Amino acid sequence: MNINEAIQQKKFENEWERALINLHFTSNVFRDQLIAILKPYSINDQHYNILRILNGRYPKVACPGDIKAVLLNKRGDLTRLLDKLNKLNYVERATNPTNRRMVDIRITKTGIALLKKIKSEIDTIKALKENLTKEEAIQLSFLLDKIRK
Repeated sequence: MNINEAIQQKKFENEWERALINLHFTSNVFRDQLIAILKPYSINDQHYNILRILNGRYPKVACPGDIKAVLLNKRGDLTRLLDKLNKLNYVERATNPTNRRMVDIRITKTGIALLKKIKSEIDTIKALKENLTKEEAIQLSFLLDKIRK
């Protein structure tokens, strides 16, 4: 189904507007699928992103500023997001031994296990792998990188 059919709009002002609307619509489709996968674990897409960031740094720690700098979506209060992950035992906090004003955040084994489980569920979203070749996926990433320059 093309974007015109999906949003029931017959025409756009130009192809750049059509591309922008298509990008936004498609992004929301994938976000909604991700949110549905995450809901049973009582986390949202931002929590998932934080866990992925911390997992990528494991076993090293990250401070909140490091996390905030690379979050995909910077909406919301990072402290509250980390509080919830800590309460669920997915991350642990500790005072930095060299700078008592800083907090070190590390993913826990429980958080790592959760990410593995979620990844297997995300792999069931086959839209990209079924509809794009590897070369097309590379081209898509190239084009997305290009428009953010």
